[in-house]
Amino acid sequence: MNIRGVNHFLFSVSNLEKSIKFYADVFDAKLLVVGRSTAYLDLNGIWIALNEEPCIPREEIKESYTHIAFTIDENDLEHIYSKLKRLNVTILKGRDRVEKDKKSIYFTDPDGHKFEFHTGSLMDRLEYYKQEKLHMKFYE
Repeated sequence: MNIRGVNHFLFSVSNLEKSIKFYADVFDAKLLVVGRSTAYLDLNGIWIALNEEPCIPREEIKESYTHIAFTIDENDLEHIYSKLKRLNVTILKGRDRVEKDKKSIYFTDPDGHKFEFHTGSLMDRLEYYKQEKLHMKFYE
């Protein structure tokens, strides 16, 4: 199998209008199309699909650490944090970190899907783990 990249992210949402506003305001995603129960947005070339499903359970996911993380510049961290506060986005308490593990802001959309804005890269994380997490086994 030859995976060529991520095709799209689809989020089940309880209120399509509210979620369109969230993704447009928080991520500056560009709205492309809206139907009766679906919408597509463009997030810098990433296809975001929203599918309205108002009657499904949504509470269970709030206990999970599952999330989607986006890379940001560390210089933008405070500005982005302020923007999220101004938009009344639910900001979550992040996990404790050391400086080498870089910085993050965790938050949710209106339906509890978790996101992270993170200032580090995969290579930053692996280098930190190689130095500090001696119990881990690395593969080249």
